[in-house]
Amino acid sequence: MKATLTRAGFEMRRVTTGKVELNYVVGPNRGPALVLIPAQMGTWESYERVLETLAEHFQVYAVDVRGHGGSTWTTGDYTWASVGGDLAVFLERVVGRPAIVAGNSSGGVLALWLAAEHPERVSAIVLEDAPVFSVEWPRFRDRDRFVYTGLVHLVDSIGDVKNRDLADYLRGQVLPTNRGRRIRRMPDWFVDLLSWAIKRRLAAHPDEPVDIGWLPGSARVMFKSLSQFDPDFARAFVDGRFYGDFDHAEALRRTRCPILVLHADWFRHPDFGLVGALDADDVARIVALRPDTRVERIAANHVIHYFKPKAFVRALEDLTKRLGG
Repeated sequence: MKATLTRAGFEMRRVTTGKVELNYVVGPNRGPALVLIPAQMGTWESYERVLETLAEHFQVYAVDVRGHGGSTWTTGDYTWASVGGDLAVFLERVVGRPAIVAGNSSGGVLALWLAAEHPERVSAIVLEDAPVFSVEWPRFRDRDRFVYTGLVHLVDSIGDVKNRDLADYLRGQVLPTNRGRRIRRMPDWFVDLLSWAIKRRLAAHPDEPVDIGWLPGSARVMFKSLSQFDPDFARAFVDGRFYGDFDHAEALRRTRCPILVLHADWFRHPDFGLVGALDADDVARIVALRPDTRVERIAANHVIHYFKPKAFVRALEDLTKRLGG
C-alpha cells in the first residue's frame, strides 16, 4: 500500500468469512460506510486515485472479492451467490452498519445482489457501469458477445495457471475505438517485450504479484491484478456456472434502497455487438423498473473511478447529500 494512503489512515486487513479470507483496505471513520467492489480482474488498488478524497467524507472499505488480489481462490466455486455471500458476511462482521455499496462492472451486479438479498445491510447502491441485463445468461453469450469473447480469450490464453505467459492476454486482442471506426491491435513486438519483462520479474520475485514499473498506470495495475486473478472466475462466466438463478429485473423490483447508475461510454458495432457494459435501452429498463433511480452519464472508460476520479467522487458525495448525510 502506498505511503500516502498509510498517512491518510488506511490499513490493510483480512477477514475470514468461514469459507474464504477476504483482503481489504479500510480508512478512518469520517462519515457513512462506503464499500467499493472492483470489476472482474480488478483489485482494491484500482481505487487508489479516489481513496484519500473519499476518506474525507466516508469510512471507505475497498475489498478484493474471492479469486482476486489477496483474497482466497475457490476454483470451481464462483457464482453470484457465493461471491455475494462473502460480501454479505463482510458487511455484517466488518462494516457492522448499513453501507453504501458501489461496484464497478461485475462489482456493480454484486451490489445489486446484496441490495436484493440483504437489504438490511445496504443503504444505497452505486452501479458504476455495471452490466445489468447485458451479463445475463444466455444474452451475454449469444447477443452481446464482445466482453464474452474477451473472457473466452483470457481463459484460452492464460487459463492454465501453471503453464502460461501473462503477456499472451494481449496477443491477438482487438479493440474497436472511435465508436468502432478504428480497430486497434496490440503489435506482437510489444507483447514479446512485455513477455520478457514479466518472465524477468517472476524470476526475481516468484512469490509476488507481477508489477512492471515502466508500463503506463492503467496497464501496470491491470497486469498486477491479472497476476493475482483466478482464471476460473472468468471461466465460470464463459461456461455458464456463474449465473445461477439470479434475475436482474427481479432483483431491481426487490431492491428498496436508492440506486445511482453511472453510465460510461458505449457503442454498438456490426461485428462485435455491444462495446461497453450496458446500452441506453438497458438503462431505460432499469429506470422503468425503479423510477426513482438516478442516472448520470459520464464520458469515460468503463472504469470511471480510475479514468474520471473527480466525477466519481462528486457523484458519491452528491448521493450522500440526497441521503441526508
